[in-house]
Amino acid sequence: MDLSSARPRRRISLTPMIDVVFLLLVFFMLASRFGMDMQVPLVTASGGGSAYSGPPRLVQIEADSVLLNGVASADSLLADQLAPLMETPTDTVILRAGEAVPLQRLVDVMGTLNAAGLSNLVVVD
Repeated sequence: MDLSSARPRRRISLTPMIDVVFLLLVFFMLASRFGMDMQVPLVTASGGGSAYSGPPRLVQIEADSVLLNGVASADSLLADQLAPLMETPTDTVILRAGEAVPLQRLVDVMGTLNAAGLSNLVVVD
């Protein structure tokens, strides 16, 4: 077999492969949903506020329980137990998370109270 009579090897064109890669890139960029940062509005207690004279509304949040003014309460009943202590839904409710309580637990309790119509939640240390 003569080497001069052998057919020269054709080089593979990379253009179609590059086109497919770019099409896939564009597809995934357009099809993906980029996450929106969620913001949780928190009001923290300030030292220079006016003196509070109403009934106590302290919600102590623990990892497995919730205490309203030191008395154990179920998460679902918390808003109902707060109702007699409040004149309007805009009255201040003070939330305090215990040691090693996950932030999600605090957010869940805040969500429960917000769903019940309580809008003035203050987080303290």
